[in-house]
Amino acid sequence: MNFQNILHADNASYKEFDDFLRKSRIQKIFLVCGNSSKQLDIGKHIRNLPSKLGIGVEYFSEYTPNPDLNSVMRGIEQFKKSDADLIVALGGGSAIDVAKCIKIWPYFYSEKQINNDLPLLAIPTTAGTGSESTHFAVIYKNGVTQSIEDENILPTAVLFDPGALVTLPIYQRKSTMLDALSHSLESYWSVNSTGLSRGYSSEAIRAIFSNAGSYVKNEDIGNRNMLMAANMAGKAINITKTTAGHAMSYKLTGLYGISHGHAAGLVNTVLFPWMIKNMDKCCDSRGKMFLENIFYKIAKDMGCDTPKDAAEKLKRFYKSLLLDKPQILERDFKILKESVNNDRLSNTPVFMSDEDIDMIYHELL
Repeated sequence: MNFQNILHADNASYKEFDDFLRKSRIQKIFLVCGNSSKQLDIGKHIRNLPSKLGIGVEYFSEYTPNPDLNSVMRGIEQFKKSDADLIVALGGGSAIDVAKCIKIWPYFYSEKQINNDLPLLAIPTTAGTGSESTHFAVIYKNGVTQSIEDENILPTAVLFDPGALVTLPIYQRKSTMLDALSHSLESYWSVNSTGLSRGYSSEAIRAIFSNAGSYVKNEDIGNRNMLMAANMAGKAINITKTTAGHAMSYKLTGLYGISHGHAAGLVNTVLFPWMIKNMDKCCDSRGKMFLENIFYKIAKDMGCDTPKDAAEKLKRFYKSLLLDKPQILERDFKILKESVNNDRLSNTPVFMSDEDIDMIYHELL
């Protein structure tokens, strides 16, 4: 795995960021960001780079939430004309995923892995996606998710700035926290989990539950700690990938417009207790006892005595966030069931039949 340069900002001081630009001899930045970045201290700092450090900045904001292929192609065409020697992603998972795709732009013409040394710096403005610490990107093509996996899209550097979270709307604040929690849980129970990934998951789960209240209130300490929790969760899924919780969430986002984290969090409130009840269908090669031990470790990290208690706590936690459920017609269940990615299902430690998937969708919706 490639090495990441970790930078920190504190009290609107961006010395480490400026030092990185100087040492890297950057001449021009291609900045992928949303319009809200103008309100942030880091956004203002970047706007002043031409006069302060003599570094040019070209902006790209023409991408959609849950970005589609057209957004990526627009960014690629603008980047190719820019002569930029650094891509910076300032935003949530959408901005970072678009920037990742722009970095490996030849892939979208040849569909081959692309090796290049073009640096990519991520500045997350949400504490949830963990995209700044993974070599994955997700975009949509005709409403269908397209997952991209390439070592070259792991950001070269990450700047953690708690101040970048202060303008985050409450819905996005809650849903991205659910995304980080979903990453932690799914990586923990994934059939691909390792000692290292479980360590990341454990640390993230403890931090999320310890800081949720402060984070939702938009307090500095909560923002700071949730950024780190989301990063730990991202490192976990970078090793293991996600499981059924994510596989079953993507079409909910595509069909009903709820955020990705909201959808994944909702699915896992039903998936977790379902797996506990169906341990006889364990398909993790390490065996049923191993999986039971994992569920008990998750419970401990959540401050619970048993997996059943942990599953109930997860439901209460989701309910406490007061997020609306999408209103779904009966005919949509067939669409949802057929949308589930089998690769993600194969990472799930309990075998799921089509009937199981259908039942879980009906229960959660």
